[in-house]
Amino acid sequence: MKIYVASSWRNQEQPNVVAFLRSAGHEVYDFRRPSSGDDGFHWGEIDLRWEGWTTGEYVRALDHEIAAAGFESDFDAMKWADACVLLLPCGRSAHLEAGYFVGASKPLHIYIPVSRTEPELMYKMATGVHTELADLLGALRP
Repeated sequence: MKIYVASSWRNQEQPNVVAFLRSAGHEVYDFRRPSSGDDGFHWGEIDLRWEGWTTGEYVRALDHEIAAAGFESDFDAMKWADACVLLLPCGRSAHLEAGYFVGASKPLHIYIPVSRTEPELMYKMATGVHTELADLLGALRP
């Protein structure tokens, strides 16, 4: 199965989940390394002071060629994928990506490896919500 893992750069479990799914025989898109030699999109490629941008600067940066290429890479992978794993904790982009999968009628599995998380009612849209990798893997079998 082709899987898109939606998460955050700050999530330290993301590389482990990608490796685990690959070791189980799945093709997995890794936004941190979309292809050989590509370290994924970083706002710092556009401007090293990106964290201090005004709202206007941020909106303009969305049209920058580097941002456009990063978006295209991720969005192409979302269209390619058969299913999505939303790996918590994560932020806004990952949740928009998960929403795409629900809207496209593609399976969305939410994996919550942390012992506590804030309840979220709209997670009922997901195909499954999992707290163990073994359960997630079983749910991803065709």
